Amino acid sequence: MKSLKIGISGGSLGGLFAAILLRKQGHAISIFERSRSGLVGKGAGLVGQRELLQILRMIGCAHVARVGVVAHERIHFSRTGEIVHRQSTPQTQISWDTLFSSVANRFDGGIYKLGAGVRSVITDGRQADLLFEDGHSDQFDLVIGADGLGSVARATVNPDAYENRYAGYLTWRGLIPESAVPDKAEVLLGRFSFYSEPGEHVLGYLVPGRNGETVAGSRRYNWVWYRKATQENLEAMIAETGKDEWRFSVPRGLVSDARTSEMHDSAFRTLPLPFSSVIVAEESPSIHGIYDYEAEKLVRGRVALLGDSAFVVRPHTAMGVAKAAGDAMALAAALAEASDVDTALDRYERTRMPIGAEIASYGQDLGRGLGF
Repeated sequence: MKSLKIGISGGSLGGLFAAILLRKQGHAISIFERSRSGLVGKGAGLVGQRELLQILRMIGCAHVARVGVVAHERIHFSRTGEIVHRQSTPQTQISWDTLFSSVANRFDGGIYKLGAGVRSVITDGRQADLLFEDGHSDQFDLVIGADGLGSVARATVNPDAYENRYAGYLTWRGLIPESAVPDKAEVLLGRFSFYSEPGEHVLGYLVPGRNGETVAGSRRYNWVWYRKATQENLEAMIAETGKDEWRFSVPRGLVSDARTSEMHDSAFRTLPLPFSSVIVAEESPSIHGIYDYEAEKLVRGRVALLGDSAFVVRPHTAMGVAKAAGDAMALAAALAEASDVDTALDRYERTRMPIGAEIASYGQDLGRGLGF
């Protein structure tokens, strides 16, 4: 297949994975990311699923999988803070920051463009146009929608079904220096810890430091607290930021002091002491709504969806990045093996539709099992 001019809407890991694989095939790549400040520091840790490890080997970043923190066992707490279940299942949490930086550093500003928000995508079946928020446009042989939960490309591929569905709950998230973990929470260190009751689920684990540090004392503790909330309540918390760009979450530093104080009080009332202690140690939490989306199609004309733009994977699965990696590998393989673009995109859609649907359904089942 001849070299294609390919535009990628969305500069997180899924888009970057696709960009590296397709550039190796000789295609001309441009990546457009809405954020002006970049995405470094936006994540914590992630589990090294098979597809992620595979793509890291393919793109020459296998070393990233070694920058992680091992949780030697899984423990479950009772409400009183007693450990009621232990399971020896060693698991490594890879550094999201190290992974993202290692991958993003493959591209200079001429290819990876920050502050380049895409307003809409148009395709006539032979090419695709990206229309940007600043008013200019650009034309491509192929556009990849890797623009996540707030995908613009979805509306082109699935014009009658592109909205997310709120799942009825959200997460509070915190990430604190290991040195800030209180003494009463030291039992959490070195373990993947859980506490659950119907409609209430919290977990936590150590991740590398901001620059990939894995030495004890220089790591960070990451906790995630799932809680029921109405869509109106979530929207009210987002509106309190006063910033129009946040539609599904409230980032660190923008949660009001009153909301944070309310969250701290709730932690002491409802959670075991080790978890409530680390939650109260976080003064700048973030909030993320849980949503579902399953695409009816992955391809229309010369536009293809990838990652959360296609199927939103609930975080319970720990498979979001792995699925995006699988999408990127499948799309690259289809373009390498097919004689023309249309055949390649049809093959990509037929390969990844059932896989995306299965993983999305699995995440929804896990949410129901937790009482949400």
